Amino acid sequence: MQRMTNHSLGIAALAAATALLAAPAHAQNLPVTPAQRGTATQVAQRGVALSELAPNAPDSYTVKSGDTLWGISGLFLARPWRWPELWGMNLQEIRNPHLIYPGQQLFLHRSGDRATLSLRAPGADGLATVRVSPRVRSTSLADSALPTLSPSAIEPFLTESLVVEENTLQNAPRIVATREQRVMLAKGDRAYARGSVEFPLAPVPGTQPAFRVVRNAVPLKDPVSGEVLGYEAYYLGKALLLQGEGTREITDQDGKTTVEVVPASMDILVSKEDIRVGDRLLPEPPPALTRYVPHAPSGPIDGRVVSIYGSSGISNTNAAQSQVVAINKGTRDGLERGHVLTLLSDGGRLPDSTDPAKAMLKLPDETNGMLMVFRTFERVSYGLILDIQSGVKVGDRLVSPR
Repeated sequence: MQRMTNHSLGIAALAAATALLAAPAHAQNLPVTPAQRGTATQVAQRGVALSELAPNAPDSYTVKSGDTLWGISGLFLARPWRWPELWGMNLQEIRNPHLIYPGQQLFLHRSGDRATLSLRAPGADGLATVRVSPRVRSTSLADSALPTLSPSAIEPFLTESLVVEENTLQNAPRIVATREQRVMLAKGDRAYARGSVEFPLAPVPGTQPAFRVVRNAVPLKDPVSGEVLGYEAYYLGKALLLQGEGTREITDQDGKTTVEVVPASMDILVSKEDIRVGDRLLPEPPPALTRYVPHAPSGPIDGRVVSIYGSSGISNTNAAQSQVVAINKGTRDGLERGHVLTLLSDGGRLPDSTDPAKAMLKLPDETNGMLMVFRTFERVSYGLILDIQSGVKVGDRLVSPR
């Protein structure tokens, strides 16, 4: 005699616990904040000072496929994160700064000590002309709007980076066996997993939940205070739950009943690295926001680089442009997606060789580049290095842009 019973709780609870640690996902329809609109309205009335323009700001520019909003902003403005100014220069024609399309031509108008941006050439009247290329198939115009940054620079980290509390992985479901006793699992392989008392693997009827496969949660320590800000779960791949775990009662010929554990069945959908028995499973969070509005924090920020993503804790690793770093500020400190921060390099300490007493000197920290926050947790955030002069290392400072 056999009887199968399935646990009915667990995945939703684990997903909720994981979601509390992750930044919430928002709709792709990005609103314009009251502060941005107010700044834009003011700038639209007066234009911007010529001193705010980039040194080689062009008289005109035609938006091309592959451009980014950050790049176009940097063409015209000395400080590209001052997004409302770029939009406000053309408030009547570009009503939403998130929606600029290939084929649009932007014209820079200079008058006295001020400048404005328009879709019309100087002296032109009537409607703006948008140059387009012939297309064989039709596409949604909204889909062709320029991204703030190159999607390839950030999207891998939106699906990989995850900061959790210390006990989250300890209580998370785990892979316990493989088909044919394989040592390593890859894409397309079948895995068997068990949950815990707190988080049994039981799918909601009619769904097949996806999980991230992770290993070795690395502590992220504040370089200044030594506080553990969270644990970075190392991403291995993605798995799909096919059948929930349960138990099976077996009665032998003598009438003795025993209970066997039947693990959940899962298929490996993605394998960035080899997956093995013992690796943990965390619910796949909702899709993260992939469009950003660069802007400066409303208040002062003084943070530090905690780690360089993918460096496996190697202390002497330097991050280059377009790499991702974790910083010791998060939502509790007022950071949000799109915040732009200035990277500073440590000026170092050295003795004054001109002083007989050899007094120690602390050289000023120097501006090294810019970083934009693209994912936030409570005490940690991830940022993309937009541009730098020299390598970024753990402990480097980040401050609000001047």
